Amino acid sequence: MSVSELNSKPLFYKEIDYLRMPRAYSLIKEKLNLAPVIHIVGTNGKGSTGRFLAHTLLKRGYSVGHYTSPHILKFNERIWINGRYISDEELKEVNDRLKSLLPKEVLDSLSYFEYATFLGALAFEGLDFVILEAGLGGEFDATNVFEKEISLITTIDFDHQNFLGNSIKEIATTKLNSIQNEAIIGKQINGVGGGSIFEFAKLLKPKADIYHYLDFFELEEIEKLREGFKFAPFLFDNYLLAMSYLKKRGISFSLEDLEDLKLSGRFEEIEDEVWVDVGHNPLAAREIVKNLNKKVNLVYNTYSDKNYKEILKILKPKINKLYLIDVDNERIEDKERIKKAAMNLGIEVLDFRGIEKPMLVFGSFSVVEEFLKWRKLKK
Repeated sequence: MSVSELNSKPLFYKEIDYLRMPRAYSLIKEKLNLAPVIHIVGTNGKGSTGRFLAHTLLKRGYSVGHYTSPHILKFNERIWINGRYISDEELKEVNDRLKSLLPKEVLDSLSYFEYATFLGALAFEGLDFVILEAGLGGEFDATNVFEKEISLITTIDFDHQNFLGNSIKEIATTKLNSIQNEAIIGKQINGVGGGSIFEFAKLLKPKADIYHYLDFFELEEIEKLREGFKFAPFLFDNYLLAMSYLKKRGISFSLEDLEDLKLSGRFEEIEDEVWVDVGHNPLAAREIVKNLNKKVNLVYNTYSDKNYKEILKILKPKINKLYLIDVDNERIEDKERIKKAAMNLGIEVLDFRGIEKPMLVFGSFSVVEEFLKWRKLKK
């Protein structure tokens, strides 16, 4: 299957068949040589947590694969092996193998993400560590079918309510139900029923060993790590969550391990006073506001299922002008509705024409992708 053929597959089905992926996995399970998975689940921070962990393990001499989604510019970005993205040739090899392992009718039935997940699993065979990032939710996500060593739970907040539920309890339940035997709970900003998500996880999964990420560190060590952390401050707790796994395994680490790490699209300053961030929900917007020390011109667009009125309300104190960028995606909201929402908040709205510094590109992976493509053409 070529990438163009893969793109023809649906990202989501209107009616979700929760048994489709487990059925397919049952046909391939005994033929896979895959290490028990480190499963990363949560609302925000999954990608950075996984990459902090994968990169550090690589620096410590281990072989490691990291499966993440979505991609910004090219599908290969989803499958990271020992410090590089999978090549087109390797992708063809694992695709040919997948076709040899599963019947055509099963392959044809898989969604885009399910098919991609199997490609990642085959690409990671024989590695010391395999890190899989959930795409949506947890217990019914395609990544949840694999045998897990442990689950790392990032911050849980509102997003994808039409799939996951309209309360933190509902959202947390479907994410935490993916826990198998062990889990480490990362930074949380919400509670459930008067208690913490950490306590809720222990009640929901009484037979599993549930840990809190801060329990693996002394306060002095946290402050020392914070002082030397070179990335955006809102990523620091994701780093601690990743390192808490290494602490549990007795694997050493250092901030020096991250010296050559690049986190694409995570409040990334791609040139002087031009930042790109793939965030797309209120939680991400709040963190951006905390970390911007000046007003910026916002390049924006959004999917129709996102709470963009709330997002723009959060971002408003940091917005000079809003520049709407065109995105070719069937899920994108009608531009006039976004304009109306912004104007109702007193935000000036213009069509995107070029860089007006200081500038922040925000709204989704698709928004960042369109901006980077435009920028490449202009160079």
